[in-house]
Amino acid sequence: MDYNYLADLLFPNVKMTRDELESKYPARNLKEGAKVTRFAPSPTGFVHFGGLFPSTVGERLAHQSGGVFYLRIEDTDAKREVEGAAEGLIKTLAKYGINFDEGAILDEDGNISDYGIYGPYKQSLRGGIYQVYAKQLVSEGKAYPCFTTEEELDELQAVNKKEEIKNTDWQAEAEAKRAEMLARRNFTIEEVEKHIESGHPFVLRILANCDPDKKIKFTDLVKGTLEIPENDEDFVLLKSDGIPTYHFAHAVDDHLMGTTHVIRGEEWLPSLAKHIQLFSYLGFKLPKYMHIAQIMRIDENGNKKKLSKRDMGANMDDYTSMGYCPDAVCEYVMTLLNSNYEEWHMQNPDKPYTDFPFNIKKMSTSGCLFDFAKLNDVSKNVISRMSTEKVYTLSSEWAKDFDTELYSVMTADPDYTKKIFAIGRGGKKPRKDLSVWKDVRPYIDFFFDELFEIKNSYPERFDINDIKVTLSEFIKTFDIHDDMNTWFDKIKDIADMLGYASDMRAYKENPDAYRGNVSDISMFIRIAVTGKENSPDMYSVMQILGYDRIIARIEKMINSL
Repeated sequence: MDYNYLADLLFPNVKMTRDELESKYPARNLKEGAKVTRFAPSPTGFVHFGGLFPSTVGERLAHQSGGVFYLRIEDTDAKREVEGAAEGLIKTLAKYGINFDEGAILDEDGNISDYGIYGPYKQSLRGGIYQVYAKQLVSEGKAYPCFTTEEELDELQAVNKKEEIKNTDWQAEAEAKRAEMLARRNFTIEEVEKHIESGHPFVLRILANCDPDKKIKFTDLVKGTLEIPENDEDFVLLKSDGIPTYHFAHAVDDHLMGTTHVIRGEEWLPSLAKHIQLFSYLGFKLPKYMHIAQIMRIDENGNKKKLSKRDMGANMDDYTSMGYCPDAVCEYVMTLLNSNYEEWHMQNPDKPYTDFPFNIKKMSTSGCLFDFAKLNDVSKNVISRMSTEKVYTLSSEWAKDFDTELYSVMTADPDYTKKIFAIGRGGKKPRKDLSVWKDVRPYIDFFFDELFEIKNSYPERFDINDIKVTLSEFIKTFDIHDDMNTWFDKIKDIADMLGYASDMRAYKENPDAYRGNVSDISMFIRIAVTGKENSPDMYSVMQILGYDRIIARIEKMINSL
């Protein structure tokens, strides 16, 4: 068969040669060892938590090596594309520190545009590029047209998938379909000419020439050395509308854009043999592949399951509404990606996670377990290290969108609110009261009369008269100008007067000799002033609340008892 003639029949409008095309995509001029990585999502909805994994790995590998990290939008599946998803994806990733050196970006009007010389960075705009390589493969006898209906192709794909099920009926049907596929390899030029004249669409399939009984040795940077069977499937390169499949498009794009490392989920491992064959057919250098572990969760039965789109924590937009600060989420991702991150962070508590020397060899080969409790611990540590100013700014920004009442009281007197956040902040052991910005309201509400309420009642084991006397005596001697020691000495005097131990050591040695201890006396006062059994340092709280507010609240409590 004259393959050049066949290529001209199938692609009559493709006049550009491969050499002419590739001259427009020069090799990147980068230093030795610099990595070129990409994040190449499909705009099919929200950004999944799992999407932070490949994007974080790609960003770290590129920027730590002095390389390039770019964004490519793989939007060839128009049926699954969600309007505005690509724009939302770019904004969300930027919020979580995923910054691209080139690729699809948002212009001043919020529309996607290209930044860089290797575009277009949206695959839907690269149709002509793929056809140049498609024509080349046909001219070399490595690909062939298949004139058939889309329904027949969908049926064949369904059979191929179900062939994994060890069922003789399905196996028999699969064999029949495979035989039909092989029969379609046999055609004449005259038959092709008739189809073209009739305007029949075609899909372009690769002509697989491999033996599935033979194994290919392949080194994955995460999984290690693998042995996989050679590809024997004539998989589709171009669909009947001329749009490429992922297999074909990613090979062409990664070659032209100079990608050195491909980071993707381990669910793509079954396609690896196809890609190895395709890169070989095209004469491209195969990039290094990293198939990273899936994100797992523990279900209600205690079993590990993949974190699905429906699970809480999957949608990155939820983290904003829940009040997680992006730095905390990014730091949590690092703990999942590299097993030595936490040890490094303990040794470098004041350094940002971006200073951590990310290492591929420290990545897990099995599933990473998503855990909200662990995320909250990381988040508490992150917020505890923030300045008062930053906590005020970020929490009020969140409240503006998700708790307008809180926002109103917080911002009415910024200096007052900042004093609250300053309690216990700084030093070697800062307070860790906040894990998300949702925690701000219950943490600070008692400082504002508009939000104040008694949330904890006095434990029944205490004598009401002891509580009344404590509150009354405290009012008599309270002076807002007292230093902390004088203030606490007055509380201990009340304890001694009521038969409560003012010395905790003495109380521990002989608790039966006392009605209680000084911490109980403090608790009587704390509930009256804050409405809670637990609060930040009471001396600091009172200094912020002021004399009048404290006296008013205590008197109100006395009258209610």
